[in-house]
Amino acid sequence: MTTETFEFQVEARQLLQLMIHSVYSNKDVFLRELVSNASDALDKLRLEKLRDDSLDADVSDLHIEIDVDKDARTLTVRDNGIGMSYDEVGQLIGTIANSGTAGLLKELREAQDAAGAEGLIGQFGVGFYSGFMVADEVTLVTRRAGEAQGTRWTSRGESTYTLEKVEDAPQGTSVTLHLKPADPENQLHDYTSPWTIREIVKRYSDFITWPIRMVPEQGDGEDAPEPETLNSMKALWARSRDEVSDDEYHELYKHISHDWREPLETIRLQAEGTFEYQALLFVPSHAPHDLFTRDFRRGVQLYVKRVFIMDDCEALLPPYLRFVKGVVDAQDLSLNVSREILQQDRHIRMMQRRLTKKVLSTVKEIKTKDADRYATFWREFGTVLKEGLVTDSENRDAILAVASFATTHAEDEPTTLAQYVERMKDGQEDIYYITGESRQSIENSPHMEAFRDKGIEVLLLTDAVDEVWVDAVGEYEGKKLRSVAKGEIDLDGEKDEKADGEREKQAEEYAGLLGWMREQLDEDIKEVRLSARLTVSPACVVSDANDLTPALENMYRAMGQEVPRTKRILELNPDHLLVKNLNQAYKEREDRSGLVESAELLHTLAVLAEGGQPKDPARFVKLVADRLERTL
Repeated sequence: MTTETFEFQVEARQLLQLMIHSVYSNKDVFLRELVSNASDALDKLRLEKLRDDSLDADVSDLHIEIDVDKDARTLTVRDNGIGMSYDEVGQLIGTIANSGTAGLLKELREAQDAAGAEGLIGQFGVGFYSGFMVADEVTLVTRRAGEAQGTRWTSRGESTYTLEKVEDAPQGTSVTLHLKPADPENQLHDYTSPWTIREIVKRYSDFITWPIRMVPEQGDGEDAPEPETLNSMKALWARSRDEVSDDEYHELYKHISHDWREPLETIRLQAEGTFEYQALLFVPSHAPHDLFTRDFRRGVQLYVKRVFIMDDCEALLPPYLRFVKGVVDAQDLSLNVSREILQQDRHIRMMQRRLTKKVLSTVKEIKTKDADRYATFWREFGTVLKEGLVTDSENRDAILAVASFATTHAEDEPTTLAQYVERMKDGQEDIYYITGESRQSIENSPHMEAFRDKGIEVLLLTDAVDEVWVDAVGEYEGKKLRSVAKGEIDLDGEKDEKADGEREKQAEEYAGLLGWMREQLDEDIKEVRLSARLTVSPACVVSDANDLTPALENMYRAMGQEVPRTKRILELNPDHLLVKNLNQAYKEREDRSGLVESAELLHTLAVLAEGGQPKDPARFVKLVADRLERTL
């Protein structure tokens, strides 16, 4: 058959070189990777056969086989699973079809420790490349179940690989490693040693549900020995807690998630009664690269009576818990259940509710007992968890109980809403917050001046989802959530006749200027009024109490939704010299055409101060330049 030579995709080549030379400190994990891939292939074939009984595939003895040849110094990991077609081999092994590859490579180069680098590799599912750490050449032979023709892939892990079609390939996939010489000083063991193979399989793959077989060494004059099974194949979720070590749980997590870091938390659940199921869930210690991408594969593995059914069952957990990994094994579902049926199944909905409450209660327990682990959890998954405040009203209180937010109370310590309420000043009725792109930008916002001046705590919300959930939640323990950048703000508390009199006097004094500026800036604003929130800046722009903020408008537009542009309110600081002088000039001049540019500049400066952009940057620059020219 014709052999074709191809070049690795650039990113794949870079990743391959990192893999070979610097990623894994413990080279034994190559076998874990290959066995894990083989196990996935067997799961997929059994599922395919359940769904399509006409598939021409032998499923009578699904297994993984490890074969060593000491003379040739080769090690082969073979399965009789789903296999791959010619095109699939090129797509899956020659390239890395993931939009985050560039980011992955950057993080790999910057990874401070080997464990962190291994975790990044695992998340991208490219563990096949780890074989090149221990081999000078790798040969893969595969045939997809139901097809007649197989494929051979060969590479020395450099810049190219070859592909050829073969006629006599068995169903499934075999990966043959042409091993490098053993080098114990560099953690390169003798992987033709049956003892070494047994020890690695026991350590990393004992829980795999398929038999992992190896033929023992044959002694002189002995008959060919029967293959021995190296793993126990015990379902960890079906065993009692005291029978399973943390290390065993962690290895199962790594197998399921392809994240080779330790999980942050392990969650067990066993439901008995009319609908029985067992769940073993894991909270990762790091967020995956693609957590917020459309292609992120969410959901836990679904088994029915220990038979693998689905790899990413989205119906078992809500989208805001999509980072949770694990296994759910139900006793009373059909073996050929489809995703469509799962969406409508009453038992599945019951399972989702209970699993969701269990995860949230576990996070609450972490928060209560281990501040460091909670800080890790919230740093990695707080943003996605807050999506549940919008989408899951049933569990909103439980989510708020584990949520924490940056605040002006302390620079490094986030606060809960309960803690905020405890610290509220006498007479304060609302929980105040401000949203923006970064802590620095919103702390310096003009909207914060009066709050800073009076020592009133403000939540500093910098995630995109914060713009949405505060409106969805509305209040906490009877205290309204209120943006410092929306509506009118009155921080004086009880009625102060002297202050009221002063405000009325100022309103009368500035009435003419306010009405005139409203006319001049009619295209951009709906109202001009005096501000109670400014102490230093001359002006700020605010949204009406029920209007969308500019950030929320932009978010909707980015999602393809048409929303009308909302005019905002310009507030002036009556105690600022610039505003006083503008008011004086307005009163003294009959021809106020020269003040129009001043009003426009004042409005644009207010937009810039909150992080916005001038409507016409070129005109703004010209106006500022002209003013500077006249002052020099």
